[in-house]
Amino acid sequence: MVDTTKNTRLFTTYGVSTSRAINPNMAAKMISKAKRPLLVVGAGVLNPELLDRAVAIAQKANLPIAATGSSLPGFVDKDVDANYINLHQLGFYLTDPDWPGLDGKGNYDTIIVLAFKRYYINQVLSGTRNFSKVKAISIDRNYIQNATMSFGNLSKEDHYAALDELIGYL
Repeated sequence: MVDTTKNTRLFTTYGVSTSRAINPNMAAKMISKAKRPLLVVGAGVLNPELLDRAVAIAQKANLPIAATGSSLPGFVDKDVDANYINLHQLGFYLTDPDWPGLDGKGNYDTIIVLAFKRYYINQVLSGTRNFSKVKAISIDRNYIQNATMSFGNLSKEDHYAALDELIGYL
């Protein structure tokens, strides 16, 4: 079992609270309990090892995907529900409880973020943390302070192992 809760060194210092460090088992439980979860991926997901794991997570948990940046082409021939949206616009929409969502069925209660630059996603999650009730679970390899829950800072190998554990628990 990969310990994803140890290294939670902060790379930013704004805000008075930080995200709770979680392990893959807890992340899987939170994803399974969510009423309206959404997997949000960045351009870093185009790495083949990461893309395969993102697809497996989406398929196993039946998650729609918000493909941001240039990540959408990675999901074209996969059997997943992926839609393009600008990350900053998504962050803005998530703060609106009346937003119909990417599928028209309502706003999301939980977002799962993967494959972003930490400083970029941390800024967007600052808005969702302070202006919405949306929970954010970061399963990225960097600790994300403004997520509700986050893996710690992980090596690539530990990150892949943690994602494989997460897939096994879903």
